[in-house]
Amino acid sequence: MTSAIKSVTSRDNPFYKELKHLAGSSQALRKARRSLLDGVHLCQAYLDLVGQPVHCVVSEGALANPEVAAIVDRVQGPATALPDALFGALSQVEHGIHLLFLVDTPRPARPAALAESAVLLDGVQDPGNAGSILRSAGAAGIRQVYCSPGTASMWSPKVLRAAMGAHFVLEIFENVDLEALVRAARVPVLATSGYASERIYDVDLSRPAAWLLGHEGQGVSAALLDLATHRVAIPHAGAVESLNVAACAAVCFFEQLRQQQRQRKA
Repeated sequence: MTSAIKSVTSRDNPFYKELKHLAGSSQALRKARRSLLDGVHLCQAYLDLVGQPVHCVVSEGALANPEVAAIVDRVQGPATALPDALFGALSQVEHGIHLLFLVDTPRPARPAALAESAVLLDGVQDPGNAGSILRSAGAAGIRQVYCSPGTASMWSPKVLRAAMGAHFVLEIFENVDLEALVRAARVPVLATSGYASERIYDVDLSRPAAWLLGHEGQGVSAALLDLATHRVAIPHAGAVESLNVAACAAVCFFEQLRQQQRQRKA
């Protein structure tokens, strides 16, 4: 059970001012190596999958919500209640339930080489796409995600919301030199490309493989395409030119999962 919840009512309170600064600046969050989890689902997932937050922040109005009260009751460390108006300046979620966790951003130890199924993001910039890809990866049993410079910040509020808790079952590595990673990879690397002649359904995905996904408009860079073990396409019957990168990722991940499950049953 959480210790007594501290009440803060002034905008000039040092903790509130620091929290507002973090909430308004992704650069400040990165510098502090902290992340903000906004809403019941993310906070619940963090408690279930990771553990205790650095600090729990809740609005006075939200404490009347039984779901919020149950989460706050599980917090063993510092917790602060704010008037609803003060809390509103911290959250990017319209009409959301006013609950925030301040947590340490994980810094997993990076493996010496790419040796298991993974996702490689080459300049995927849209936070919604990035979060959806993380969510699909987590659901498909993939554990590692490597991101090039220029890819959306994986721990930004928008990516966190889109991933719906997938961050907490993944090891995420940012600002990675993907060319060096691919050169040293111990598993096949499959680059998705609308111009590829090889279909994903014709590739043996029963063993570990890494998926290389590119920028929404430009796709995977030419240098990385040249390094990939396979260039693969998802065949489609309609007149639409291509799939959204997040949809493409989901098809790839779950085709791999389907083949792996079929092999286990054989």
